[in-house]
Amino acid sequence: MIKKVLIANRGEIALRIVRACNELGIKTLCVYSEADEQSLHVQLADEAICIGPPPSHLSYLKADRIIAAAEIANVDAIHPGYGFLAENADFAEQCENCKIKFIGPSSDAIVNFGDKARAREMAVKAKVPVIPGSEGIVDNEKDALAVAKKIGFPVIIKAVAGGGGKGMRVAHNAVAFTKEYSSARNEAEKAFGNGAVYIEKFLEAPRHIEIQILGDQHGNVIHLGERDCSVQRRHQKVIEEAPSPFISAETRKKMGRDAVKLAKSVNYEGAGTIEFLMDEKQNYYFIEMNTRIQVEHGVTEEITGVDLVKEQLLIASGQKLSYEQKDIKITRHAIECRVCAEDPSRNFAPCPGEITLYYSPGGHGVRIDSHVYSGYTIPPHYDSMIAKVMTFGKTRELALDRMDRALGEYLIRGIKTNIPFSRAIIRDPYFREGKATTKFIEEFINRVPKDIYT
Repeated sequence: MIKKVLIANRGEIALRIVRACNELGIKTLCVYSEADEQSLHVQLADEAICIGPPPSHLSYLKADRIIAAAEIANVDAIHPGYGFLAENADFAEQCENCKIKFIGPSSDAIVNFGDKARAREMAVKAKVPVIPGSEGIVDNEKDALAVAKKIGFPVIIKAVAGGGGKGMRVAHNAVAFTKEYSSARNEAEKAFGNGAVYIEKFLEAPRHIEIQILGDQHGNVIHLGERDCSVQRRHQKVIEEAPSPFISAETRKKMGRDAVKLAKSVNYEGAGTIEFLMDEKQNYYFIEMNTRIQVEHGVTEEITGVDLVKEQLLIASGQKLSYEQKDIKITRHAIECRVCAEDPSRNFAPCPGEITLYYSPGGHGVRIDSHVYSGYTIPPHYDSMIAKVMTFGKTRELALDRMDRALGEYLIRGIKTNIPFSRAIIRDPYFREGKATTKFIEEFINRVPKDIYT
């Protein structure tokens, strides 16, 4: 069993990992930047080491400093959380070379799935449905345009190393394609140091459905149902729920089987998410795999009763999965809203600063994952998410009603947040009917008066 873990992350996910380790009797070492000295995960860890100044490229992205801290503190393993180095194959390989267990898949698996074109090829080989598109990278404009015309407009140009919506452009015709192709490559080069792109047919208003999987070191893989992540703004998820209000039990089984099949084809180890786009007829298409724990993992935990972070730690310790597929039962509905320090009245601009008052909602059916508190200062250097509100109940309607109530109870003073925006969505009749697609936010903002959510 792993005895000591370095947590190479910050914020609520770092605190979530600390708590899971504490329950398993595992010692924790948190690394932190100068900006995060007062964060809860630093205060609650067994040990903490500062690894640099506030900017992430000088601290949380400094693999050599993290490895050095791990060796100084004599840890057995490193948990990367999500973001930062969580899907960095070089970092995973450094851990492997230093005989430190990387809590996640092998560096080879990260390389294969981190390259979206290669991931697509693996899905095709595993006979998992994919969206019509180019066969691998298209590295010049002429060939790219020919592929786009063959597929048929509209198409989406996607960076192979993409994430968070960067390096993605939609072209509705040949004239627009030339401009968007160049823009996607330039943005990808700046964001990831890799300007390679591939092309897919663009689905106008799909649903974004993802399947949570777990795999151990003994060849066992299970899925834990789906999450519907269709409510997005600029390719960033805003609200997640499980199970999806749209798909049938039969489709759920098929998607789960395909996700497991793909994971088994590469001997996948750890937690991962197979992501699909789905059309109005419940046809689904693989788009990518995230080789890490997801922000929204708590939604799956609340509908299945499985502690995904603990499972990660047990899997990394060499244990077999605690569950078989037949053990996974979806017993209720869960919704998650991300609470972000941003101002909806100023086009959702980040809103760092001191939280002068913080009170989080409670009561039956409510879970809050957060690292902030009254007097905490949100630094300007990182993602704006400061908390996740999850509510659950026997029915979707009950989970939604609880979310409305919980968001109404939340008190955060000193900064602006997106809570009014999320509450307006939860109350929206179209959303409550389960009709939201990835176009929902864009349409919602256009039809709802701004004063409702600012």
